[in-house]
Amino acid sequence: MPTQLESAMDTLIRVFHHYSAKEGDKYKLNKGELKQLLTSELTDFLSCQKDPQLVDKIMKDLDSNKDNEVDFNEFVVLVAALTVACNDFFEEQMRKKENS
Repeated sequence: MPTQLESAMDTLIRVFHHYSAKEGDKYKLNKGELKQLLTSELTDFLSCQKDPQLVDKIMKDLDSNKDNEVDFNEFVVLVAALTVACNDFFEEQMRKKENS
């Protein structure tokens, strides 16, 4: 039976390849696939954003090799950054509770 961390890693890989396999290079996300992934998998995150260019900005920021696609390594950068931001928010909320 896999550990929680192993299951989380498996889920990341499966989610990425579920969307990357739809068009073109099946090992990379094009802009449309990235948008679909973000819309479906990060619904709450995107619903809080008001910038209509957000997907374009994310794509530009993630696409470190400038091939107009996001590979798994570039995708993991996004997931890691969002995870760190969520953890920071969680810790801040816990500190506020402790100090109240």
